[in-house]
Amino acid sequence: MELQSMLCCYSQKICGELPSMDLSIGTALFLIFSSYLSDAKTRNYTIELSVPNGGPWGEWGPIEFCRKGYANGFTLKVDPWHRFQILKDETSLNGICLSCTDGTEIHSSVGPWGKWTKTETCPKGRLISFSLRVQEHRGILLDDTSADNIRFSCEHGAVLTGHSNNWGTFGPWSAICPQGAICGIRTKTEPQMEKGDNTGLNDVKFYCCD
Repeated sequence: MELQSMLCCYSQKICGELPSMDLSIGTALFLIFSSYLSDAKTRNYTIELSVPNGGPWGEWGPIEFCRKGYANGFTLKVDPWHRFQILKDETSLNGICLSCTDGTEIHSSVGPWGKWTKTETCPKGRLISFSLRVQEHRGILLDDTSADNIRFSCEHGAVLTGHSNNWGTFGPWSAICPQGAICGIRTKTEPQMEKGDNTGLNDVKFYCCD
């Protein structure tokens, strides 16, 4: 993940262009973050969590892990309903960012539309399973949005639901991490098309670590 991508989830969760910097400073930052991310990418996981109702479009992005610890919260990048723009191409859910217990935030591939919403955090414990809300394919004449929202179960029984649109239906819950908790994420997003029906994020997988 590039430095700019890492900053996407930071603070107000709004991506932006990085300011220009001296080459030596940029090189030093590159080396620091390369080392940081190298540790994160080599982390072992026990099982992959998935659900059967993800959307069919798009490509899988990279797997990203919390460097240490586990995920205990999340925020969504959502393209809200354009109520008064009838011909607007709706994409709804465009990204999922996990908050890790080591203070970092991670995400896989992210669509270009929408803004980052309020972070939801487990009152106790960490994220251990999820359910995805998906709008089924509506045919060639109607607008598709695919994945629209997500909810997670936490240790000790709490359920967190994202701040997003209410299209589609929630599918079945994934398996529960047998030990530990969710520590990684991989998302499936459709690249932006100049013509055609864009759908943003279609599917997601999470990874459990001991």
